[in-house]
Amino acid sequence: MLIPEIWCRLPAQARDPKYLIERNCLEKLDDFVHNGRQVLASRLGYRITEHFVHAFFGKVFDSPTIVFDEAMLRPETQDMEAYVDGINNIVEAQQRVAEAYFEDGSIDDACPPLQAVLHVMAKGHYEGKSIADPQIRKMFSYDYLINSDWYQERLNIKQTRDAALWRMNLDYVEQKMDETSESETEKWADLNDRIENAEHMIEWVSSQTYRDRLVGTLGADRVHRQLD
Repeated sequence: MLIPEIWCRLPAQARDPKYLIERNCLEKLDDFVHNGRQVLASRLGYRITEHFVHAFFGKVFDSPTIVFDEAMLRPETQDMEAYVDGINNIVEAQQRVAEAYFEDGSIDDACPPLQAVLHVMAKGHYEGKSIADPQIRKMFSYDYLINSDWYQERLNIKQTRDAALWRMNLDYVEQKMDETSESETEKWADLNDRIENAEHMIEWVSSQTYRDRLVGTLGADRVHRQLD
């Protein structure tokens, strides 16, 4: 309940993570060693700081820094063992969920950045790289995704499927025309118009211009090929 209330009151500029990070309003959590074991605290991402509380929580609370004190913002200062146990539970849950994608093969249908995330969740790395590696972070950009083979394949499938649908429509109308006598002038003319429209649409959806216009859309899922 609190997060939406705070978020809707933030100026548009302040909703940009880069803006918040540059102003020390968000703090990155790093992995650390506790009792000789690696704790993957980085899985928690970023957390708000006292700067964030002071800058934005005053819109909701009279004394935000009293409500959100050091113990609240940094739970490890309350009980390190409970903090570590909580992180480990999150990591184990992530691993369990991610492994299901490998078991049923759906990992192959995930977009490249999601594949990287699932690999890190299940195995701790992606092609030997951590989630913080610049090459992995680059995968989460718009340009990388739309230029990826995964996305281009979705657009190709979408175009192929649309052309197949219009060819099916054309076959159906032609069948109806074969069953219609030319003496039924009005119906014959309507069917003829529909054939011309279907032929035009087949030419259109098969064109490079139509393919280019698909960029930015979801494309089509490759697991459903009944119209290919």
